[in-house]
Amino acid sequence: MKLTIDPAAIQWFRKEMDIKKGDAVRFFARMGGCSTVQSGFSLGVAKEQPKEIGISTEQDGITFFIEKEDVWYLDDSELTVTYNVERDEIEFH
Repeated sequence: MKLTIDPAAIQWFRKEMDIKKGDAVRFFARMGGCSTVQSGFSLGVAKEQPKEIGISTEQDGITFFIEKEDVWYLDDSELTVTYNVERDEIEFH
């Protein structure tokens, strides 16, 4: 499993969620929504410190992570977070 955050997405997090160096961003599984990974689930995003990291990456001094309890969502695949300029939002691939 691998977690990758596109540099443009990092700028989105800085702007929209007031993320700064030293902060952490959690991606978590939530019921409902639309996903190409797990039917009936989607990814949520929160600015919070990790408790028990399952997978993470640090970019520009920011820790992006998924807790151990939510790693099942990726189903042993990679997660790439990008920024869609036209929609002004992040996307998960």
